[in-house]
Amino acid sequence: MPDIHVSAAVILDRDGRVLVVRKHGTTRFMQPGGKPEAGETPAQTLIRELHEELGLRLADADLAPLGRFVSAAANEPGHRVIADAFAVDIAHADVTVQAELAELRWITPQDAETLPLAPLSVEHLLPLAWSRGS
Repeated sequence: MPDIHVSAAVILDRDGRVLVVRKHGTTRFMQPGGKPEAGETPAQTLIRELHEELGLRLADADLAPLGRFVSAAANEPGHRVIADAFAVDIAHADVTVQAELAELRWITPQDAETLPLAPLSVEHLLPLAWSRGS
């Protein structure tokens, strides 16, 4: 099974809601982030992707490593995603949909019961986010 390496952000707001995004042409929501370019560290990948997708300007110090997680890929059947996940503190920043993103939502555990979500989000990142936020 081919592997897709990504960096993913777990972003909570003050109300404990988690930010998820949906890319154009897809149905499932997932954590913001993306694939590395040549020579990038996982943190550098995430900083670049969050700037491109959400207009955020972050530094390494804004990221707290959460670990590496493996799940089935949401939009590429037959692939697994290997994600380096980071908690990101953006309490005072505005996020806007840019680049390949179609939509963003701040979700609660109740929203997660009905929203189409990526396996990585359901299995690993959302439970981790909500356990951190409580």
